[in-house]
Amino acid sequence: MQQTLTLPKINFTEVFSTTNGAIYQSDSESCWYIYFAGKLARFDYRNLLKLKKAVYKIDIEGLLLNSTKSADLEIILICACDHCYVLSLLQIIKMKELLQGTFAMLELNHIIFDRLHRIVY
Repeated sequence: MQQTLTLPKINFTEVFSTTNGAIYQSDSESCWYIYFAGKLARFDYRNLLKLKKAVYKIDIEGLLLNSTKSADLEIILICACDHCYVLSLLQIIKMKELLQGTFAMLELNHIIFDRLHRIVY
């Protein structure tokens, strides 16, 4: 006998997307969804910032210039999060592009909101 699980409908808004992935915001759940490398992962804002910090900390240039025969893979683990990414250098560059675009859109949204709702004295 096969059991089926019904999930509540989740509404998300696309924040930023590239051909390699997308980041969505769910206001009803107060979380973020990242679709990248064939995986949809759920993050709260704190863990999204930790992911950004972990990806930005990777020295891509150093890995490209490294002449040893080590694998060009990086494992990205985030404390207090169930998700793990094992990414190649090209995927790291694509993930960094996705995160940069997302945080640029969030900053732009903040600037627009601030300008529209500023009280002039």
